[in-house]
Amino acid sequence: MLTGKKVFISGGAGVIGQELVKKLLQRGAEVMVGDIKPRPHGWDSSIIYRQGDLNYISCQELQRFQPEYVFHLAATFERSVETYEFWNENYEHNVRLSHHLMHCLKDIPTLRKVVFASSYLIYNPATYTFQEPAFEAVNLKEEGEIYPRNLCGVAKLLHEMELQFLHHFRGTSLQTVSARIYRSYGKNSRDIISRWIRALLQDETITVFRKEGLFDYIYAEDGAEGLIRLAESDAVGIVNLGSGRARRVQEVLDVLALHFPHMKVTEGDSDIPYEASQADMSLFKKWTGWAPERHLEDTIPEMIAYERDCSSSEVRSEPFRILISSVSKKIPLLKSVNKAVQKLGLETQIIGADNNPNCIGKHFTDMFWEMPRLGQLPVTELIRYCNEHDVKCIIPTRDGELSYYAEHQSELKQHGIHVMISKPDTVQKCLDKQLFYETLKNAGFPAIPTSTSIKDMEAEKYVVKERFGAGSESLGLDLNKEMAVLHALNLKQPIFQPFIIGKEYSIDLYRDRMGRVKGTIVRSRDLVVNGESQISKTENNPELEKLAYDIADHLGLYGHAVLQVLVDEKGMPHIIECNTRFGGASTLSVEAGLDSFYWFLLESAGADISEYPFLRSKKEKRLIRFAEDLIV
Repeated sequence: MLTGKKVFISGGAGVIGQELVKKLLQRGAEVMVGDIKPRPHGWDSSIIYRQGDLNYISCQELQRFQPEYVFHLAATFERSVETYEFWNENYEHNVRLSHHLMHCLKDIPTLRKVVFASSYLIYNPATYTFQEPAFEAVNLKEEGEIYPRNLCGVAKLLHEMELQFLHHFRGTSLQTVSARIYRSYGKNSRDIISRWIRALLQDETITVFRKEGLFDYIYAEDGAEGLIRLAESDAVGIVNLGSGRARRVQEVLDVLALHFPHMKVTEGDSDIPYEASQADMSLFKKWTGWAPERHLEDTIPEMIAYERDCSSSEVRSEPFRILISSVSKKIPLLKSVNKAVQKLGLETQIIGADNNPNCIGKHFTDMFWEMPRLGQLPVTELIRYCNEHDVKCIIPTRDGELSYYAEHQSELKQHGIHVMISKPDTVQKCLDKQLFYETLKNAGFPAIPTSTSIKDMEAEKYVVKERFGAGSESLGLDLNKEMAVLHALNLKQPIFQPFIIGKEYSIDLYRDRMGRVKGTIVRSRDLVVNGESQISKTENNPELEKLAYDIADHLGLYGHAVLQVLVDEKGMPHIIECNTRFGGASTLSVEAGLDSFYWFLLESAGADISEYPFLRSKKEKRLIRFAEDLIV
């Protein structure tokens, strides 16, 4: 039934999710997975993978995939007693996440069914927990008494109600089913059985609480099969999903003892009630005609073999930090990087670096480094600092430091430090305006004529600027020949260009590690102060976008870069320069869909960003820069 169907899975890299993905591929479904974890090793290339916090997935991304079926598994939970810190975690990754996903999905016309991984924690614990060990388990039915056991249970109940709300308004065009899953366990999981197995393989003592308790354990493979059966059936509303047979904790220990005859067990003190619950599977069987088939006796040996072969097949994201150099007062840039960090869902801090200890940017970062001037900073010292502070990514922001990072990027990469910078020869071609002109001219691109001698150029009016460094420094505009010569006397290495009347544009682009231009955004420079756009507006301009693509490929750029172009009164473009870094007003392009920092962080983590689409905003956007106060 799911053959050829488009299926989106939230939390698809989890223990049930991986089994679900495997089964869906076997059924011939087209699968897209969203998860905060990196893409699992060895997954089929046909799987569309989106790594990051799904609170930040855009409606546009999901609409682009046009899912027909959705399995919503993504959630956070704590195994026993919820901690104080879980208060906000539950809201962000259970309540808010579920609502956001369905907000994006609810009006997609192709959507036919949503299967939500809910929980039996919704049922009133007073009906299945006791002060003394129970003789047998309570058979929990879907119409049983509701009183969520904890915050996670409350979040699950809330989303069940949201799905029923949507089903009411969408009617038969959208079926929703909430599977109240019982004690799930499986390979490479955080469940108690997996944790015990890993401890026993290390010859560690395991601690057991309330071994007389009765729980309904359902193997992740069966859980995945059950969810698919619900999707393929006409099931709607609330349905239990467990094994239907409770087992005592002692029975789990007995099975483990068969494989670990010398295992060491200690019984811990606990004042929590004894649980005795199991799923009434009557309704599930009525809808699907199927029942879970795996049991502790045959699944635990499978899990032990798995853990012996591979301590963990899950790729984990280690905490790391991002170093942004020359932060100065680049607050919009810092905020954009922080948004990318949030979107990726990383446990990451931002270190701002600058040789000015009083710079404004230090107040917008997690840490600050009073960084020596690069002329006084051997790369070995930079590497030492990065290693000591777990820095894995560096984002340069100033023209004067680009050559340094470009020259040392290979050495930094050998130490696991990724820099958003192009190769040295590319950076040099862009920093040297004379060389930049010659490079593009020889390749047939419409670069603005540039010369170190005014004698080689005939023009009515001239522009005079420094050959190296920011183009706005000591800039002379609309000068006659005599004034241009005089202005040049005050510059270190002057260059001359014809003064052309026209409209100024910046073109932001990102080119990935595979040499593919990910996307471009053209924006008009409507108000420029000291060389930086104070008012800028995006513009749909296929001709300039194509020009930027071709130049980026010819120069061999990497990461974010900005081309400056002047379009004259006849509509002819004149390429002025290229900055191989994030620009002052490039935040507008990020908002319009050019997700440069997110893509850079993904690439630094080893992801192939061809799976992550460039989704340009359908509406044009305008950036207006202004001063803003921060109260701390």
